Amino acid sequence: MSIVFTNGCFDIIHRAHIELLEYCASIGEQVIVGLNSDDSVRRLKGPSRPVNTEQDRKLVLEACKYVDKVVIFSEDTPYELIKETKPCIIVKGGDYEKESVVGADLCEVRIFDYKDGYSTTRILQNSSHR
Repeated sequence: MSIVFTNGCFDIIHRAHIELLEYCASIGEQVIVGLNSDDSVRRLKGPSRPVNTEQDRKLVLEACKYVDKVVIFSEDTPYELIKETKPCIIVKGGDYEKESVVGADLCEVRIFDYKDGYSTTRILQNSSHR
């Protein structure tokens, strides 16, 4: 079975998230999402994040028809989770370079074209200016 892995905070689900997950489903038989825990999101994004709890974010992702499994990880990177799940392909958004993707030494990496203008940080910034 070809496993596709992606990971992130998925704090406020937006169009770019769904398109990335749809792409993952189109290139493999099973999509596993590594989801940053609340503590790891705070370390990455600051004390005001996440907006939604890890359990809420997990439930929303599990409801997406493109996702087969969601695994919460608390480390700063999903490296151990990638080693454990043994994906064939890791997919990351276009703001990454293949060489810098965690797990690039373990399997193929594909970069999904970044959807300019779609990011949770930008959405939160725009909503605070209204």
